[in-house]
Amino acid sequence: MTGETGTRTLADGLPGYRLVRREDIELADALPGRSSGLATCRLVGGSLGSTHMALTLTSLADGHVDTHLHSYETSFYVLEGEPILYLDGRGVELKPGACGVAPVGAPHAWRADGRALWVEMAAPRPRPGGGDTFLLGPAPDAAPAPLDVRDPRNRNLFLLTEGEMDLDRLKRGATVSAPTVSASMATAVLAYSGIAVKMLVDQRLDAQLHTMFMVDYQPGAVAHPHDHPFEESYYMLEGEVDVVADGDRYTLRPGDVFWTATGCVHAFYETRGGRVRWLETSAPGPPPRHSYRFDRDWDYLADRLAAAASVGTA
Repeated sequence: MTGETGTRTLADGLPGYRLVRREDIELADALPGRSSGLATCRLVGGSLGSTHMALTLTSLADGHVDTHLHSYETSFYVLEGEPILYLDGRGVELKPGACGVAPVGAPHAWRADGRALWVEMAAPRPRPGGGDTFLLGPAPDAAPAPLDVRDPRNRNLFLLTEGEMDLDRLKRGATVSAPTVSASMATAVLAYSGIAVKMLVDQRLDAQLHTMFMVDYQPGAVAHPHDHPFEESYYMLEGEVDVVADGDRYTLRPGDVFWTATGCVHAFYETRGGRVRWLETSAPGPPPRHSYRFDRDWDYLADRLAAAASVGTA
């Protein structure tokens, strides 16, 4: 099944997955009276089947969003433009690849000269009836400073730059004068099965309720069928990849969005010989153990037990 928006309901009646094609995403004016130039599209949320998260595509053109705070935490990843985020009493000029989190109860505001576009994630999902966003006043207009990832005061912000997921580059030692953040787990990349994963937003940036990370697939990479004790969303950035969710197969392309519920068995396959990249979120945050439940491992156990039982009855 390709080319259309898709959903699938699990046997217990709960939604299993959701596919949103890029051509079906429509931005609409948002927060009237407390913003200007703001337009959003909810991609994943409570009314769309999610229990734990809300994923939103946000555009801000020559405008602002008033100072506000939430009873949930929000993270973001900048796709286009140079928005200004006011957080923790300071204005920071962002650019594509910038990301970060506004913790629960943290006042923040936005401005943009020109058009900026970002993906925003909220966890837990906003309440259907509202009452979890509190507007505090006009957005500041103080001059911002460029995002400096080496400045320890930017404890909620990060910047993913070109080459930071290059495994060959990460094998080499970094000099003390390197212009990026000091080499540590903050710069580490996890690699397996042709897949590279770079954590962007987690407890390191004071996100307590969800994670956001970048995923790169090399040609031929595969994630075998599995599910999780949490929900996931995937915002496609580069390349094409096949996803199989609860037996249905789709091809995901840049701008498409996919979401899987807890218990949805899914797998990803790179079959075209190209590289793939997407932005992924998880909510609630993954536990220290048992984040993945791979079908192949439990099928292996079932075979072992069946073989032992047959020997015992022979």
